[in-house]
Amino acid sequence: EVQLVESGGGLVQAGGSLRLSCAASGFTFDDYAIGWFRQAPGKGREGVSCISSMHGTTYYVDSVKGRFTISSDNAKNTVYLQMKSLKPEDTAVYYCAASPGGVAAKVCNGYAAIDYWGKGTLVTVSS
Repeated sequence: EVQLVESGGGLVQAGGSLRLSCAASGFTFDDYAIGWFRQAPGKGREGVSCISSMHGTTYYVDSVKGRFTISSDNAKNTVYLQMKSLKPEDTAVYYCAASPGGVAAKVCNGYAAIDYWGKGTLVTVSS
């Protein structure tokens, strides 16, 4: 059974930090790019950060550059999103997704197929 399980969300004050984890199972992790997407209330889904170990690429949306860091532990089939200097506008449900063989930028910008989605983890940043 394919699973992408997000964890690490929660409530944090502005300026604080959180680390999200995406644990994958049921597919060949090394063959996939993994992306973090978010959806804020009343807004569309946005690609936040993506990583492709196969292509050695990462991508960050402009609004999180310098604050978020994506990393992958292929031995644990897990991708992390370290989030620092959080802002209220970062409040959203964060989802991880897996794209077969995708380049990070294309995955995050919707130009690559997504095979699997997680159920999401809520991040709330209070002002």
